[in-house]
Amino acid sequence: MKKIYWFVIKSFIGPMVLTFFIALFILLMQFLWKYVDDIVGKGFEWFTIQELMFYASATFVPLALPLAVLLASLMTFGNLGEHYELVAMKAAGISFRKAMLPLVVFVVFISGFALYFSNYVLPIANLKYGTLLFDIREKKPALNINEGVFYSELTNYVIRFGKKESDGTTIRNVMIADHTEEMGNINVTVAESGKMETTPNKRTLIFTLHNGYNYYEPSSGRQDEIRRPMQRTKFEEEVRRIDLSELDMIRSKEDLFKDNYQMQNLSQLESQQDSLQMKYDERQKEAGKYFMRNFFFYSLVDTNLFVKDKTPAKLKDDFISNFPINDQKKYVDIALNSARGVSQQTEFIQKELDVKREIIARYNIEWHRKFTLSIACLILFFIGAPLGAIIRKGGLGLPVVFSTLFFIIYHVISMTGEKFAREGVLSAAQGMWIASWIFLPVGILLTYSATTDSKILNLEWWQVILKKILLKRKNIKPKNGN
Repeated sequence: MKKIYWFVIKSFIGPMVLTFFIALFILLMQFLWKYVDDIVGKGFEWFTIQELMFYASATFVPLALPLAVLLASLMTFGNLGEHYELVAMKAAGISFRKAMLPLVVFVVFISGFALYFSNYVLPIANLKYGTLLFDIREKKPALNINEGVFYSELTNYVIRFGKKESDGTTIRNVMIADHTEEMGNINVTVAESGKMETTPNKRTLIFTLHNGYNYYEPSSGRQDEIRRPMQRTKFEEEVRRIDLSELDMIRSKEDLFKDNYQMQNLSQLESQQDSLQMKYDERQKEAGKYFMRNFFFYSLVDTNLFVKDKTPAKLKDDFISNFPINDQKKYVDIALNSARGVSQQTEFIQKELDVKREIIARYNIEWHRKFTLSIACLILFFIGAPLGAIIRKGGLGLPVVFSTLFFIIYHVISMTGEKFAREGVLSAAQGMWIASWIFLPVGILLTYSATTDSKILNLEWWQVILKKILLKRKNIKPKNGN
């Protein structure tokens, strides 16, 4: 029995590891395709890109792991069924339920690892990934000055040259506009030729210019444009140094991002939810007090009696007619302005409360997400294992089609539930667990069908039933009892 258990586990581990890394690779390629414009052309070192890809890969585990469990279980039992190994096990007295037992225990450990990963590893990976990606997207492009193009990526400088020789350093027809005084093009240098080089540490750009002029036009801000002096200096050789430190990537402090809901564990999410809920309740009370202050005097008006000249009088049907004609327009304007003010304030408060409610929902959703990942691994296993035994097809053909279809449906339902939870249509618990509750009966049905050899999910059985129905409708008796 133990040899059978180890055989089943070994048959499962190989496909799982393979499909996990394939799924991870596909998701990583999708990530690179999405952010290729923010990465390419900025002169990053290879280890920076490697670090970003490592942290990004860690954030894709919640997607890749359930898919790997589903596909590996389907492939494992599909291979066992295709090679009649399940039949041999049943002939030896080992039922399908016993054959699944070692993998059930193994997947339970995987689910526990998934919960640990979601609670402790994933928040750190999200923090480092989010911080690094932000710094990469904010970094300016690397120095790349092309012929005949005004290059203005460097602060306070505009550079242009007409031609760049094949040696990569000699340039001709050079123009450098210095805007450090922030007065426009008042300091411009032109030269016939020169050399453009950078220091070994890439922190300084050095221009060695030959046969040129420097035009400088000082300005006091009040001087007449016609009488403004201009200084022209001719040179045979001039060296200009431009600081390139602004092109370096500045690493942000991780403390600036650690309050995000994706970067917290369960205890931090619970604490943050309590704090946000208290603020939300306080804002609601403040809004209630605001409306009480605005409608306090209206609540004192008796709807049956109106005091006029110290004598109670019955209110007329038209309330405004109780006042003098000369004052009626004034009171109407006051009432309209008050109503508009209350309406605008109500709309503003409602939007503010909606934003706060959505933020609380995001923290609550992330709290439930920690558990849905581990439960998803179990549920998808109980779908993939019996389905593989039923279809009896291994390899990467039909199992990939079935697993991809099931996982897409599961993912779409999960995303839809999460969206409804963010918008307040469903609670966070309902939105995040709706996919699990839908797929749980499917897993139970498939497992029951595989363990009891039920013909309900047998395609050949349905084909026979359909054939009998069609023959009966045509009043043709089936041959050989079919």
